[in-house]
Amino acid sequence: MRIEAVAGDITTQSVDAIVNAANSSLLGGGGVDGAIHRAAGPALLAECEQLRATTHRDGLPVGHAVATGAGNLPARWVIHTVGPNRHAGQTDPALLASAFSASLAVASGLGATSVAFPAISGGVYGWAMGEVAEIAVATVRDADARGVETVRFVLFGADALAEFRARLA
Repeated sequence: MRIEAVAGDITTQSVDAIVNAANSSLLGGGGVDGAIHRAAGPALLAECEQLRATTHRDGLPVGHAVATGAGNLPARWVIHTVGPNRHAGQTDPALLASAFSASLAVASGLGATSVAFPAISGGVYGWAMGEVAEIAVATVRDADARGVETVRFVLFGADALAEFRARLA
């Protein structure tokens, strides 16, 4: 599996699946989640509302992942995952690793060959970018994601990019 880190906008990535750093409601929010929902258009929200009405009535738990279509995005799917919120006392690195590994498992199950990830929990959820990079890269390297050929970390800002590139070196 090829793993790379780039600076950019995850909503413009031409990959099979884009991972959304969602909140448990699945109904959009700020940061990456809000940007993905805005770019995807109303079809994404409609699919998320359907998930909430059926299989995820109580929301998506931390560390889990679920897929929807991608609406107006160039990807085929959006894989929603909820990273741990350090400000809410969710400090177990295993929860963060699970967000990455569960997303890859979903991608593999869909038949995705390329996946773009943001720095899950590295923004308003309070995790240090270096810790996110360390956990993300190690988890992806150790994952058994059959069929996934490329994982791209799409990062906002020079500091995030530097942290991920240092872990990939």
